[in-house]
Amino acid sequence: MLIAVTLLFIIVWGALIGARGLQQALKLLLGTRSRNQKQGGRWASDALRELLLIKPFAEALDKYRLYDRLQLHIGSYHTKLTVLKGNGWSFDQTKLAVAEAAAYGYAAMILCSVLAAAADEPLLLAMGFVVAMVLALRPFLEANRQVERRKQDILLELPEAISKLLLLVSAGETTLQAMARCLEGKDADRHPLYKEWRTAVRSLETGDSFSTALERFNRSCAVQEVSIFTTVLLLNYRRGGEHFTLALRELSYTLWEKRKAVARSRGEEASSKLVFPLVGILLALMVLVAAPAVLLMS
Repeated sequence: MLIAVTLLFIIVWGALIGARGLQQALKLLLGTRSRNQKQGGRWASDALRELLLIKPFAEALDKYRLYDRLQLHIGSYHTKLTVLKGNGWSFDQTKLAVAEAAAYGYAAMILCSVLAAAADEPLLLAMGFVVAMVLALRPFLEANRQVERRKQDILLELPEAISKLLLLVSAGETTLQAMARCLEGKDADRHPLYKEWRTAVRSLETGDSFSTALERFNRSCAVQEVSIFTTVLLLNYRRGGEHFTLALRELSYTLWEKRKAVARSRGEEASSKLVFPLVGILLALMVLVAAPAVLLMS
């Protein structure tokens, strides 16, 4: 029974790949393609993953209209990926990401079915189904976590950036010069706030209007507090003087309070994560203490 289930999984996977895909994969494995020799083994591994995993499952999901049936969930997932990857991320790339997750889940199912057939243990097949579901749903859950983490990173850094902007503007700098100097000493490639901030500064330097650059900055960050910040800037930018600095000072005070709340929540999250290793250490100590007594009694 287990062998038949395993063969069925493998046959279905082979049918999804197709004869042409198997032929191309075999050529890559044998190293007969000159492109493989020029670009190295990394290109070959990526090409094999696309041929054997991503492309077959993407075509299957499209053929059986599973994309349409899961349109609401995929749309939500695409929105999160657009926030994480940038506005250049397309819906077709989201479909490929969904197909890749489904492919890894199916591959895990095949592996567990092979182990179940080899060990004659049906429980491994059930475990494979659970692992397959986890691998298929993991990108959706991971996207939620990453979006929330990104929001917290922006909230933690935004009050400091506004405070620096306020000091520079109060010292006589123009708004554009102050925004550019706020990037000094910051890792704009890694931090999401300064990455979008740098894009906004470059847009202003290339001649875009202040409102256009800030609206694009607001959409890219996708955080409510950044929306409030850009609204305050747009309303008070032309006024200048005390109105501008006063509005920034009030906003800075509010955001510092939110930063404290985010830092407090991260501290509580870190302390809760320490519970599991502490419980494991406690159980290990209990075993070490109780084992000699049990052995003596026996």
